[in-house]
Amino acid sequence: MNKPVVIMNFTGVYDYEPFSHNKKFTWLDCTHLQGVECYCDKEGAHALKRVIANYPADGIHFIDSGNYHYLTKFWTDKIQQPFSLIVFDHHPDMQPPLFEEMISCGSWVEDTIESNPYLRKVIIIGASENLIKHVSPKYRQTVEFYSEQSLQHEASWKQFSNETIDTPVYISVDKDVLNPQSAVTNWDQGSLTLNELEHLLSIILKHEKIIGIDICGECSSTLNIFEAEKGTQLDNTANQELLNLFLNCQTSNL
Repeated sequence: MNKPVVIMNFTGVYDYEPFSHNKKFTWLDCTHLQGVECYCDKEGAHALKRVIANYPADGIHFIDSGNYHYLTKFWTDKIQQPFSLIVFDHHPDMQPPLFEEMISCGSWVEDTIESNPYLRKVIIIGASENLIKHVSPKYRQTVEFYSEQSLQHEASWKQFSNETIDTPVYISVDKDVLNPQSAVTNWDQGSLTLNELEHLLSIILKHEKIIGIDICGECSSTLNIFEAEKGTQLDNTANQELLNLFLNCQTSNL
């Protein structure tokens, strides 16, 4: 294993996912942090940046539920070269922030575009067309969408396969892009199967230079015991398969 695998534990959900119980993985305890769930205030941001300070962007990072997807911004802030960001998410995460001094799980892509001088392009895959319609037109030059609906057609798959990216890429996966039979998350979900997601990722891994990867979308702890057990089993399977894909892809840099 050439690149580090980092488990960022906020909710305790990884305790119930066997894929993460590998002694070679680094666990970062975030359970004690305040001001970091969904919305991250200045103090929370400073605390999280201290937690990840000694770890590189060029690894595989599991970042708990979608409530913490804004961590992708903090990981990509470490990149010191031109790069592109590929996001698999049922939501564009490009809402105008409700509070100017806070980053959120719903605004982090917009925040990253506005603040990262090395970011050249963003590709968002699997988002709902209804949500894409609400993205500000000023980002259309920077952001390219492959909507959930468009991926139902062969033409979009061919277009994606021929996508040209002239910089290294960072990949961020929110498992809410998957259908409920493939993962259980705490947000409304898309329609991709795990096999379809893996196929799309394989295209990227085959053709692009990969800087780093993160994965979120763990099961909510608010579910009842039966649903939570089923959810963690599905999420564990999805995480294990995605991790195997990233680690075993011979043509990637991981």
